[in-house]
Order: sequence, then C-alpha cells, then structure tokens
Amino acid sequence: MNTSPPTAPPITACIITFNEADRIGDCLASLDFCAEIVVVDSGSTDDTRKIAEAAGARVLVRPFDGFRSQKQFAVDQSTHPWVICLDADERVSPELRASILAARDAGFAGADGYRFARLSEYFGKFLRRGNAYPDRVLRLFDRRRGGWRGDREIHEAASVDGAVKTLAGDLIHYPYRSLMQQLQKTERYARMMAEHEFARGKRASLGKLILSPAWRFWRGYVFRLGFLDGWHGLVYAYVRANYVRQKTIMLWMLERGQRVE
Repeated sequence: MNTSPPTAPPITACIITFNEADRIGDCLASLDFCAEIVVVDSGSTDDTRKIAEAAGARVLVRPFDGFRSQKQFAVDQSTHPWVICLDADERVSPELRASILAARDAGFAGADGYRFARLSEYFGKFLRRGNAYPDRVLRLFDRRRGGWRGDREIHEAASVDGAVKTLAGDLIHYPYRSLMQQLQKTERYARMMAEHEFARGKRASLGKLILSPAWRFWRGYVFRLGFLDGWHGLVYAYVRANYVRQKTIMLWMLERGQRVE
C-alpha cells in the first residue's frame, strides 16, 4: 500500500467476486494506493480467495443474493468513510490513479462522490465510441453520504446525496472472456431485468418489441459512431441490441403467464 499525506482521507477498495482467479490479481494490483481492500466472495471454487488474501485483502464469504446487495454489504464492511468500488474485471488506469490521488490529497474537497469513464476491451480492441464509451460510473464516494441503493439487483448503480465530480482517466474494463460467455451473461441479465420490470408493473408493447432493439443498434452504431470501432463495434452493437430484444420478449412472455427459464 502507498503512503499518503497525514491529512489525506484513507480509501477502502470494495470488490465482489466469484471465480475470478484469472482476473482478481490485476484488479488488486491497480488498487495499491488504498489503505484497505475488502473482498466479498460468494463461494468461489477456484483460487480467488487465496489470491486476494495473498495480496493483503480482507476476504469475507457471503452467499450471493444480488449484485446491489453484495456490493452494499462490501461497502458496509469498510473501516474508512471513503470507498472505491470495482468489479474483478476492472482496473484503475495510471491516469485515473493520479486523478484519484490528487482528489484524495486535497481532502476530497467539494465533492461527496466521483465518477469517471469506463473503457471496455472487446476481443482485442478498446471500444472508444458507440454505447460502450465513455460509460461514466460513480465508484468513488463517501459512504456516509451514499451507496448502492434501491431495490434493483441488476444494472445497479451507486448514488450520493451531494456533489459529484468527474475525474480524468479511465477505469479499464475487461468484461468478457469469450463471445459465448458474453451471450450467456447477456441472456441472464435480460431475464433478471425483465423479472424486475415485471414485478414493478412495467409492461412491454408491440412497438417496443419491434422498435427498441433497432433503436439501440442505430443509436450506438450510427449516431454515436460505433462503426468507427470496426468489426468490434459492429458485433458489440448487435449483441447489445439483442439484449434489448431478449429483455422485451421475456417481459412480454411474463405478462402472459409464461415462464422464461
């Protein structure tokens, strides 16, 4: 762990894991500026916990009951008020690290939380356009002023009561090990979102069923210049549009009393 000025608020890094032995080491290495690292594992069967402990993390095991709940539990275990939350497939870039340290050394003056861009690697290329970037996320915040709130366990987002600033630098994201893993993850997330929306009374329409996937594709690939990312941008746009299609179809089926799994 790096030393910091005596007046600089210490930061706790909070990470949730499940079978991330191939990725957790690089994630933790990028967080060496943190005074504490908390890893909440949901029962990994690989060496995730062993690697995290060897890197100096405090590892807790908790049954998984939702992404939001698991992340908030990790935040609640922090010794320090300021936390930074990462997934195991994310790393703090050198530029972002410098921005975080500058904000920390200034005592996080004038802000209760910080957001920054997330740059995703997609099968050998970083996507810098389309719906993939800048994908700004709020991940550094004072837990006394915010956290992972709400009742949505999928596509969860942190929020704070107070000022939020944007830091320079990217959070580097390695979201998919393979195309099949992405497709399986996308289908799982589509089902979870459909069930969440159905439980909250949201309903699908024929118009949304037809138009929403097309709009997602054209918005990202054409209007947000995803085509400039080459074939990577094309495949990404298609898969993300398919996510919208799957979610809407599942919601449509749930409305009609049909099971979706």
